[in-house]
Amino acid sequence: MSDKFDVIVIGAGPAGYVAAIRAAQLGLKTAVVDAFVGKDGKAALGGTCLNVGCIPSKALLDSSKQFHNLTHNFKDHGITAENPKIDIGTFIGRKDKIVKQFTGGVTMLFKANKVTSFFGKGKLLKGNQVEVTGNDGAVQTISATNVILASGSVPIELPFAKFDGKHIIDNAGALDLTEVPKRLGVIGAGVIGLELGSVWKRLGAETTVLEALPKFLQVADQDIAKMAAREFAKQGLDIKVNAKVTSAEVKGDEVHVGYTDKDGAAQTLVVDKLLVAVGRRAYTAGLLADDTGVTLDERGRIVVDEHNHTGVDGVWAIGDAVRGPMLAHKGSEEGVMVAELIAGKPGHVNLDTVPWVIYTEPEIAWVGKTEEQLKEEGIPYKTGAFPFAANGRAVAMNEGIGQVKMIAHAETDRILGVHMVGPVVSELIHECVVAMEFKGSSEDLARIVHAHPALSEVVHEAALSVDKRAIHKGN
Repeated sequence: MSDKFDVIVIGAGPAGYVAAIRAAQLGLKTAVVDAFVGKDGKAALGGTCLNVGCIPSKALLDSSKQFHNLTHNFKDHGITAENPKIDIGTFIGRKDKIVKQFTGGVTMLFKANKVTSFFGKGKLLKGNQVEVTGNDGAVQTISATNVILASGSVPIELPFAKFDGKHIIDNAGALDLTEVPKRLGVIGAGVIGLELGSVWKRLGAETTVLEALPKFLQVADQDIAKMAAREFAKQGLDIKVNAKVTSAEVKGDEVHVGYTDKDGAAQTLVVDKLLVAVGRRAYTAGLLADDTGVTLDERGRIVVDEHNHTGVDGVWAIGDAVRGPMLAHKGSEEGVMVAELIAGKPGHVNLDTVPWVIYTEPEIAWVGKTEEQLKEEGIPYKTGAFPFAANGRAVAMNEGIGQVKMIAHAETDRILGVHMVGPVVSELIHECVVAMEFKGSSEDLARIVHAHPALSEVVHEAALSVDKRAIHKGN
């Protein structure tokens, strides 16, 4: 086997493995270097997302939702069950089975597309060579005309709350708890903190989330964030904003968390498990030899241009290791773009229309600018909103919670942002993504026929509401 390739990808997460498959589809001799080890101690493709991120968390979210519905919501449908229980071994085992299915699926896709896999740590050397160090310490060097860096990201560890894998855990640890903790503390009310906090809250954990920022979900539109916060409070998820954690000490089987509240007063939270979910950082440790010419920014991310080129001939970087949102789908599309550019085809990713989703209950999703951002930028706008409580399908599903808010330019009517909280908004957001990608207006969506009864009618009515002509609510 020749060690010279057209493309070598370092990292087999959603950015890297998609880039590799697309490159191979385009006739490029492609290799992937990845060092991720699964729970069984074997190589596991798919990176953080498939192994300890997107996929396993959604599996646990769905299982916990079913249990919560059984214990809280099914009675509204006339369905009752005596003494419902959940077997945590089966609960976690189902998740593991799904993970194995999808990581194995990537392996099969590599075989089908003739992508060569190297299991080990990849390091870029000068001249587009890649040093591969296996877990057994064996070292080999391969080379390519083009190298795509897709090394991903890792959880940020707080200096006073080091991960011990038992009491103070990261996202991976929160996916593998062997029992429901009586008291769960979460540092960080972002996507990971809210999703995994919700999982264990639904199963009975007394869950407290400590968020340092003064506003809940400060990155989201605040109308949507406030509505979501009210629903989480009703569910018993205790979210404390302006709570700055200062210490975390393990005492016996407890974690004593020190923090200051919104008034600056010192407080203590005692929990059985502490999930630290304060964000992620680009994983570039050991990725680059000193003389490659590839540079990092002040946050440790690989510097790239609008086409994800590093400025070094034949070297590209994608996914969590570069600027932009740390989202699997963003990384995947960058992977496709770069593979196509390498093959001499046009490629482009519009970072302004990348959708965000938080898979809580209710779900939260958005695309584009928030109202707060538009005010700060001085852009004239108009808004329309419509509640799921006025939608027949949502009410019939017993999920009439939340709303869709649409923001359009005050003069051109071009859609600038859409923000949602409610049932299945992870799917509903994409109609709006398509509209924005095609420079659509709120009137475009308002004039499209939507099936009845359907949840998507809420998007339709929100578009109508932008011009004060929603049919099923007062304007």
